[in-house]
Amino acid sequence: MKRITVLLAEDHTIVREGLSALLHLESDIEVLGEAGSGRDAVDKTRLLKPSVVVMDIAMPLLNGLEATRQILRASPRTKVLILSAHSDDAYVEKAMELGASGYLIKQTAAHILPEAIRAIHEGQQFFSPTISRRMQHHERKAHARGELSAGKQPIHLTSREMEVLQLIAEGKANKETADELHISVKTVEKHRQSVMEKLNIHDTAGLTRHAIATGIIESSVQITIL
Repeated sequence: MKRITVLLAEDHTIVREGLSALLHLESDIEVLGEAGSGRDAVDKTRLLKPSVVVMDIAMPLLNGLEATRQILRASPRTKVLILSAHSDDAYVEKAMELGASGYLIKQTAAHILPEAIRAIHEGQQFFSPTISRRMQHHERKAHARGELSAGKQPIHLTSREMEVLQLIAEGKANKETADELHISVKTVEKHRQSVMEKLNIHDTAGLTRHAIATGIIESSVQITIL
């Protein structure tokens, strides 16, 4: 029997080790590797080509949502399962928009993680029960109205703009951001200006607040306001 290969992407070592121990009990699942940042997850996916990446959202250097986008671009056959403490509709919708195949809430995931991995490996979607019920409720309401809720059009940031935004919000100076992304300072400044214009936010503190509010970084991250 061919086993389902998995990459665990989680920045908290104790959580990552716990997930690994749990999955090692499953005869049909093999943990190929672990990643402690979103960028590390992208790099290891390119190298290992796992069947499934289990991905936290709040990750340093590159958050899990942007890492998901880059992983699916680099390895289209890989499936991504989001495993996060964030359960708001906005996070779930964004993850699905970027191509994730499932979404589990950390607090209730332990007993259904292997089941979720198997399901998305077989091409299905899988959600924590509370998220699934909420999605069904929203669908019923939309169907009863005969239309989808209009809502605001989402603001689209490119992959590189998301990377620059996260590093700015984590307190990185332009030179540090340039070194991390292997681009010039001038290019960083160009992306920074584009992000500010798209979000209509014109200072670093505002960008940081936006990054925290949208789950790009956690509020516990140590921030330096320039």
